[in-house]
Amino acid sequence: MRSLYIDGTWRDSSSDEALDVIDPATEQVIDRVPAGTTDDVDAAVEAAAAAFPAWAALSSGQRVTHLAKALELFSARLDEITALLTRDMGAPVTFSGKVQAGLPALMFRTYIDLVEEHGERYFTGERVGNSLLVHEPVGVVGAITPWNYPLHQIVLKAVPALLAGNTVVLKPSEIAPLSAYALAEVFDGAGLPPGVFNLVSGAGPVVGEAIAAHPKVDMVSFTGSTRAGTRVSEVAAATIKRVALELGGKSPDVILPGADLTQAIKRGVADVMRNTGQSCDALTRTLIHRDSYEEAVELAVAAAAKYVPGDPTDESTRLGPLVSAAQLERVRAYIDLGVEEGARLVTGGSGPVEGMERGYYVAPTIFADVRNDMRIAREEIFGPVMSLIPYDTVEEAVRIANDTVYGLSASVWSAEPEQGMAVARALRAGQVRLNGGALNPRAPFGGYKRSGNGREWGLPGLEEFCEVKAVQT
Repeated sequence: MRSLYIDGTWRDSSSDEALDVIDPATEQVIDRVPAGTTDDVDAAVEAAAAAFPAWAALSSGQRVTHLAKALELFSARLDEITALLTRDMGAPVTFSGKVQAGLPALMFRTYIDLVEEHGERYFTGERVGNSLLVHEPVGVVGAITPWNYPLHQIVLKAVPALLAGNTVVLKPSEIAPLSAYALAEVFDGAGLPPGVFNLVSGAGPVVGEAIAAHPKVDMVSFTGSTRAGTRVSEVAAATIKRVALELGGKSPDVILPGADLTQAIKRGVADVMRNTGQSCDALTRTLIHRDSYEEAVELAVAAAAKYVPGDPTDESTRLGPLVSAAQLERVRAYIDLGVEEGARLVTGGSGPVEGMERGYYVAPTIFADVRNDMRIAREEIFGPVMSLIPYDTVEEAVRIANDTVYGLSASVWSAEPEQGMAVARALRAGQVRLNGGALNPRAPFGGYKRSGNGREWGLPGLEEFCEVKAVQT
């Protein structure tokens, strides 16, 4: 069994209990991590609180030097970390290299660059009239991260928090925790001072709640389900700590009349199948004008056929398993529900995947004739399941797109730039891709409504971990 990383050392948990780590492609136990306790959390928080004054007192340049060394070590282990992520949560190895490991490396580098470019203005202060505005660290940050992009979500929290002068206590997902251990090893090898970064594995109701409730934790940054985020907010409210939440989504993909339908459907299906549908910003509701609807259905079925479930260690595999048996059961239940609700199942289904005797596999699934009041159109499924919804007017499309409790992401396809931008501006979502706009690591990421509050990525993601002080002179 692995250990916990507290105050610069690897130590045993105060409990002998362990959690199995299961390879979702083989259903075999590949590792075990401690089931941490409230005493473990308390030790980690005390270490982080003790380390905070000295770490916060360093210049932003000194903190950059520490983190740049960590990035160097991280980059040297990228191939190893890629393979680890594939075993840990089932992502196809090609996707793991480009996204599950590659995107954290990109964001790590981006945050270092941002601090090098803006650190003096942010941390030394800038003049606004007769005031000096200074960004200062919040204090001890509790980071609670999910299993779907396990390393990426840790980097989005730990790296900007550390660069801003905070110390960190991390609880990674107990379902896919191994990349968190790799990052802790990187930080240890880079010589971060004891207590600056701490890792306590364990179950959310125990370790997560202990972090959220701890009076010496000044901020909690949480990514996960809306239900769990609600609980974190409730627990954290007792100590009035700052809470940042990146939660669920049911994102619309609006294809306007005249848009390149073939390209839009191909890219939309690819987005839903990405990470086996286990992406909070997946474009799972595709809205198509009724005049092009049946053509779009045929295009979607053809595009989905290219995502054949397979061994995630094979470089040709595009669709791996779901992360766990519980997630497989959840996705299958939603597919059955869609049929019961009257949606037209045009490809896929909830049955066993041919040729896959082991592993948590589900076929890429597409429903047509979906109404927006169906549960498969309103609730986050978190699997490779796409809903095709017809509309008659652009105004109706915008209304359907916004008719959701979520507001994390959206997409618009348009042949007319002005119309496309107008619809993008009308959508209530934290980020909108217009005609497949490319990822920008310096742009903020976060949601409206029940998709959470606060922002990650870019300068807003750095500011999330800062207090702003005004000194009048």
